[in-house]
Amino acid sequence: MRSMSALRRTWSLVDGPLTAAVVALIGLGLLNLYSATRVAPKGMFSSQLMWIAIGLVLLVGVAVLDQQLLKRLAWPAYLGVTGLLVAVLLVGKVVNGSRRWFGWGSYGIQPSELMKLSLILLGAHLFSSDPQGLVHRPWRYVLKWHALWIVPALLILKQPDLGTALLCGLLALSLFFLVPVPPKLKLWVFSVGLSGAFLVVRFGLKEYQKKRLLTFLHPELDPTGTGYHARQALFAIGSGRLFGKGYLRGTQNHLQFLPEHWTDFPFAVWAEEWGLCGCLLLLACFLFLILWTLHIASACRDRFGRYLVLGCAALLFWHVTINIAMVIGLAPVVGVTLPLVSYGGSSVLTVMAALGLVYNVSARRFPL
Repeated sequence: MRSMSALRRTWSLVDGPLTAAVVALIGLGLLNLYSATRVAPKGMFSSQLMWIAIGLVLLVGVAVLDQQLLKRLAWPAYLGVTGLLVAVLLVGKVVNGSRRWFGWGSYGIQPSELMKLSLILLGAHLFSSDPQGLVHRPWRYVLKWHALWIVPALLILKQPDLGTALLCGLLALSLFFLVPVPPKLKLWVFSVGLSGAFLVVRFGLKEYQKKRLLTFLHPELDPTGTGYHARQALFAIGSGRLFGKGYLRGTQNHLQFLPEHWTDFPFAVWAEEWGLCGCLLLLACFLFLILWTLHIASACRDRFGRYLVLGCAALLFWHVTINIAMVIGLAPVVGVTLPLVSYGGSSVLTVMAALGLVYNVSARRFPL
């Protein structure tokens, strides 16, 4: 009886709507990936199943961690992952001209993905540890926080990995703009950020990255070169029309006109096979997940937990927004994955760990 009672109490802590959204996205992602990888190297689908299984174990592990332990891990995690970013530049595996992987046979891990979680942990710890200091000495926190995220962002840009560096910046700025500091200070940071972005585009990008930006602004410049990915994605989306061509019947996908369709362009595969109605269903699942995450943050009375969940919501929002904008031609191609839908172990584990943090806070919505 005691074990049954304990089981009921444990089950009552599980967030039903959050679980439903996560299960739905995992299911839709696997359904789409099976179609996308039919013309891919063998073993990709089974490999994704393995990463999802590991990710679910990681989600549960993170969900049951004590929040005080998470606070204590913020600085060690940040310093450790920053060290890995330095190490990967020295001894990392080169894939497609970028040195961003630690590889073991056919498997690999990207330290840059871990930095997203590290920034969420560190930002939540920094902005919740001294609320009075944040009000009376905001400049101190502004300078400290922006120095902390700019260093790893530059290391990631050096790999080069523009998409992840951009995500780290957007994630850090999202957390900052949710902090109660004077609006004038936020405006100053926004102005400096725009100037910094211009300098990065002008002096910090590789030649092929500049070509991608130019092709985004002028698609007619190189339709069969740097603009090929975006054009084929638009063809796939447009050919899906209202209800799609049917599952496993996407020609752009199976005839391999659509490049990187299991990592960067899974949304194009989905749109071709399921049409506008299917796209609305997938976007509704993502929207519900993000809105429910924000609901959890609003119900949390602990500052650390609130910022933790807001950081995870920002991570999901920017991943979904950038990937879909990239696929439909509203943003340049920067290699950002679609959470729980794109293929990749690093992406799956990062998203699962972030969802574990959301579950952790959801089960403990009270002051520590």
